[in-house]
Amino acid sequence: MVHHVVMWKFKPEIEEERKAELKKAMAENLKGLVGKVPGLLTVDFVENPIPSSTHDMALVTTLEKAEDIAVYGSHPEHVKVADTYVRPYTTERACLDYE
Repeated sequence: MVHHVVMWKFKPEIEEERKAELKKAMAENLKGLVGKVPGLLTVDFVENPIPSSTHDMALVTTLEKAEDIAVYGSHPEHVKVADTYVRPYTTERACLDYE
């Protein structure tokens, strides 16, 4: 098993009052990829990091094997979710993959 962790910050122009709603949409749609993307076993979304955090939200996924990270990244369902619910609102993406 491998874990794929991604963290983002909101773009500076995103209004504070929209952030909770945007995080909820990100979480719902990213979690909805389980069962649609081969090799994707679990998806957790961190919406409320503690104040010492350097990023606004995080995605924590578990995949069957390292090769599944590339499958996940290019899968049309993932690309659609990322392009609709994540990329338009985020910046400073950080990623860590580990076994």
